[in-house]
Amino acid sequence: MSTPKTTPAKSLLVRGYEVVIGFETHAQLSTQSKIFSRAPTAFGAEPNTQACAVDLALPGTLPVMNKGAVQRAIEFGLAVGSHVAPKSIFARKNYFYPDLPKGYQISQFEIPVVQGGSVEFFLGDEKKSVRLVRAHLEEDAGKSLHEDFIGQSGIDLNRAGTPLLEIVTEPDMRSSAEAVAYAKELHKIVTWIGICDGNMQEGSFRCDANVSVRKPGAELGTRREIKNLNSFKFMQQAIDYEIRWQIEEIEDGRAIQQATVLFDPDTGETRAMRTKEDAADYRYFPDPDLPPLVIAPEWVERVRSEMAELPRVMAQRFVADYGLPEYDATTLTQSKAMAAYFEATAQACGQPKLASNWIMGEVSRRLNAGEVGIEQAAVSAAQLAGLIARIADGTISNNAGRQVFEALWNGEAPDADAVIEAKGLKQMNDASALEKIIDEVIAANADNVAQFKAGKDKAFNALVGQIMKASKGKANPAQVNELLKQKLA
Repeated sequence: MSTPKTTPAKSLLVRGYEVVIGFETHAQLSTQSKIFSRAPTAFGAEPNTQACAVDLALPGTLPVMNKGAVQRAIEFGLAVGSHVAPKSIFARKNYFYPDLPKGYQISQFEIPVVQGGSVEFFLGDEKKSVRLVRAHLEEDAGKSLHEDFIGQSGIDLNRAGTPLLEIVTEPDMRSSAEAVAYAKELHKIVTWIGICDGNMQEGSFRCDANVSVRKPGAELGTRREIKNLNSFKFMQQAIDYEIRWQIEEIEDGRAIQQATVLFDPDTGETRAMRTKEDAADYRYFPDPDLPPLVIAPEWVERVRSEMAELPRVMAQRFVADYGLPEYDATTLTQSKAMAAYFEATAQACGQPKLASNWIMGEVSRRLNAGEVGIEQAAVSAAQLAGLIARIADGTISNNAGRQVFEALWNGEAPDADAVIEAKGLKQMNDASALEKIIDEVIAANADNVAQFKAGKDKAFNALVGQIMKASKGKANPAQVNELLKQKLA
């Protein structure tokens, strides 16, 4: 398999329109305390029990930068090939919501801490790349709670001040499938390096999709931002609906209005929440309470030296050390656990490509069916390696291998050898016994023999099938092919 090339976004037309998608993702950083205070960030506490005086914006309080949040921003920048700014500025983003105690959010605007970079991923077997504009540090707001059954609303400020890294892309994606593939890759990166737990249900990884449509070659269309997509399934549904809605609006002669919208999974539709603000509406200005964030080159290099092997680097190593296609290597590095499972299997059986095929095939199929991760695989790496070794040395066929795998997954035996023995799956490798079966099949199938000699290849396959049937599936297929060709020559 040739190495796929990274391709720019292609025009994928929907009813004659080109789709343009950009992403803003809020990754909650894995610090124990908030970005500008010592209040804890644990999820699920009683409302307003994790908000201190700084988070409540009481008079006289001042923010103090959390070094751990900066460290995690540096790690992300290094992971995606970004420039880590030696000096960045915090700004006040002014808007007035009940869950924003100060009346402004501390964020970064003109000079973010992480600049540029890219995220590469596969869509099918095609390699894609999405450019990043920036990733900046900011604080989260609180949460409004609406109790419809009593007609009241409340404010929970536990999240206020929780550290976020907002990751912004260029509008490089051209379909919902590409957008979801990007989001999954970004999720993999932030969880792999440990800067975010990636829990979408708890709001630790929140994605906003900016969607617009245009005729090919036209100026960018007016975008609508779909907020707080908390699952990859809903992400694709929301984007697909929004694309259809915008096209229908345009074809009905109505202009698209820039807006923030929410997706309702019950109806499968997006609905406008408010008109979309521009940067000028927030009246950004440098926060006078926070000095510039200065990151020394030595700090960046120390972080670089301490970081674990990145998934893209590990994938390159799998290609170099194990001879895997790039697609296989990228798939097997979707998580640290998956990569470790592959390496353990490949090293134990000495057959890395077979190990890759089985993990990406039977193992993944079982995991997907059970909706569990590789950590819960019922067949260990050692058991899978034992099975692959028996296929590689000719003890069993691939078909028998699937029977062995099934038995191992169901816990019927401790290893492949025990299953092979119990079920009598060992291949027939005795040439003399096999030749006898082949001779009998040839004698009983004169028509197929004549057809093969007349140039019909399907007749050969029919003879092979008869031989496999006569051997009860135990004949070595490669050996059957070789001996049969010799006898028909």
